[in-house]
Amino acid sequence: MKPWLKLDSSDVPDGSDQLQLWQRDAEFSIRLKRGGELMNSRAFASERALADLICPRLADRATPRVLVGGLGLGHTLAAALAGLPTEAEVVVAELSPAVVRWNRGPLAHLASHPLLDARVQVHVGDVGALLRQPGRRWDAVLLDVDNGPEGLTRDDNDWLYSTSGLTTTARSLRPGGVLGVWSAHPSPAFRRRLQATGLSVEEHQARARAATGSVGSAGANKRGAGGKGPRHIVWLATAAM
Repeated sequence: MKPWLKLDSSDVPDGSDQLQLWQRDAEFSIRLKRGGELMNSRAFASERALADLICPRLADRATPRVLVGGLGLGHTLAAALAGLPTEAEVVVAELSPAVVRWNRGPLAHLASHPLLDARVQVHVGDVGALLRQPGRRWDAVLLDVDNGPEGLTRDDNDWLYSTSGLTTTARSLRPGGVLGVWSAHPSPAFRRRLQATGLSVEEHQARARAATGSVGSAGANKRGAGGKGPRHIVWLATAAM
């Protein structure tokens, strides 16, 4: 097997660590210099499940406005685009300029070039800044930031998963709008905070890797079956109509 090759690196915006992009044959990995893999191109089914679970709930909306927090390898964004109408508006917020650059370069093919879609606007910055904007309302907010509420790699992201952050996000939803949160690990404490916002909460399991022949669809992975690898968590929280 060929060795891993480091393609690029960039400091995270707050200077606390460094993001590194690695490649081995057709496999890509984004890692932290101090240790720990954030994402791998062989394991993306649960990230797609986040969008696959939400988009059918927007089917009655002709021009849905969707916010995706975290670009990653582009799979959540790509799945959202596949499930949304041509009139949708999709904003993807990514804190790291390097991740955006990599998704326009060596990673672009992994999710079939989602940043080229005319529906997409890229916000290079904190997704929390968009959630705090007064008067800006969303039909869906998809958060795939860090490794979830129990796996933070950046302290500033604590706000997104706090009572204050969740309350702000809930207020940013249109009637019947949906908040989706991806996590690498279960978190009963986070679920309780989410329920305290008054939203109707569901918890789903999704395998990290899709079953053979089901790449690009959550399929049976919505309940943790039919796939491979660790079971990740997707919370859905729906606002009242």
